[in-house]
Amino acid sequence: MTRLGYERYCEEILVQTGLFREALRGADLKATVPTCPDWTIGELTRHVGGALRWMGTTVRTRAKEPVSEEQVPDGAGPGDGDPAALDSWLAESAALVAAELRAAGPGTAVWSWADEPSTDFWARRAVHEIVVHRADAALAAGVPYELAPEVAVDTLEEWLEIGSLPQTMERRPELARLLGPGRTIHLHATDTDPDKDGGEWLIDLTGEAITWRRGHEKAAVALRGPMRDLLLVFYRRLPVDGADVTVIGDRGLLDEWLELVSFG
Repeated sequence: MTRLGYERYCEEILVQTGLFREALRGADLKATVPTCPDWTIGELTRHVGGALRWMGTTVRTRAKEPVSEEQVPDGAGPGDGDPAALDSWLAESAALVAAELRAAGPGTAVWSWADEPSTDFWARRAVHEIVVHRADAALAAGVPYELAPEVAVDTLEEWLEIGSLPQTMERRPELARLLGPGRTIHLHATDTDPDKDGGEWLIDLTGEAITWRRGHEKAAVALRGPMRDLLLVFYRRLPVDGADVTVIGDRGLLDEWLELVSFG
């Protein structure tokens, strides 16, 4: 069972895309995105819209293997010369994937690169793809970035789940450097309702694999702060020293984690 619920994810795809579009109003599409320096704002926008259309095609075709870019209708999107067309294309991209997910319904079998080959995975993944890259857009455009606590919590937990998948370690064997005796990281959101939204996690690196669990436990290092800042630091969208967070304990372990466990 997904944490926010299938229909909530479908709705959030539209909500988060709308907020993404608002962040880009009047922005210079050729400006570099500081948190994704290989991209301009226009390229970031096309990445998000293209990813949504790719997910929509994956769901629509009930794919049993990865879909190629050539199979995605209008996946490239318009160029920077017509900002209105790019904006409309992004809105349509979100509408398309939300419609495909709703038409398929929860629990429908479809290929995914994770352990959950179903529409539930793609509904959740689409939301958090937008959530994180909306932060990139907001930071690049110099506009505020806010996020509902329950969405922020789920975004962070999805990344913990991805980071602890066996195939993640297989694909990135350098993550094994994080493992060792006494190596634990505690994350603590100071402005969430623990009973309603959650907000405390322990990342356990003491075994043979990365694991995590919810709850309040002592750790080698703790990162505390508002949920928004905690999320942006965790996704390396804000530096630790540039966010409203406090580090208690082994800062070196936290820095090592943030360096190795990254989200593009």
